Amino acid sequence: MRKRSGSHARDLELLLAEQGFGPLLRRDYWGVIRNCRYTPAQIVGTVRRHFPAFAPRELVTFTRLERRDLPLELGDELDVRIVGVPRTRVRVTNLGEQSLTLATEAGHPEAGRITFGCYRNRHGDVIFHIRSHARSSGRVTRAGFLATGEVMQTSTWTDFVNRVAVAFGDGVIGHIQAVTTPCEDEPPEASMHEPTFEARGG
Repeated sequence: MRKRSGSHARDLELLLAEQGFGPLLRRDYWGVIRNCRYTPAQIVGTVRRHFPAFAPRELVTFTRLERRDLPLELGDELDVRIVGVPRTRVRVTNLGEQSLTLATEAGHPEAGRITFGCYRNRHGDVIFHIRSHARSSGRVTRAGFLATGEVMQTSTWTDFVNRVAVAFGDGVIGHIQAVTTPCEDEPPEASMHEPTFEARGG
């Protein structure tokens, strides 16, 4: 696992989960890709290069700020426009052979990070999995999230999983799973630099 070695000043720009409001939640979205024709590492490599293309533009738009023709690397930022929310940014804070982790920056409605990973289960099936560890960034954003944000977020990431499954196989087997569970706080170093899960099994 490779970790970003950016400056302390840039670390302070991140909106870590412990800076947010309300319960820390783990949200999982995953699907088994039917007739997958690529390895997990190949899938993640393509997602790193074309990340904005996998997000549903009617809900959220990601824009590369630089190096638009190259895969996302540690420290790269994406401009984020969420429907009904002021523009904000996320940053790549961790990369693995089979995963990519983004952390929120100041102004984002959530404080925390999200990992996009791909791996094989014990049957050899390829699974694309998204897991976030985050809480609302403040009281106002928590109220808005409870009203409409939760449904929109679930739609965003299940659509993302489906787009990956269609791009690299014949869609998902069965349906896309979406599960939310409370989780315990993590040490600041972990929440700043580590993925939310280890994607293993290539």
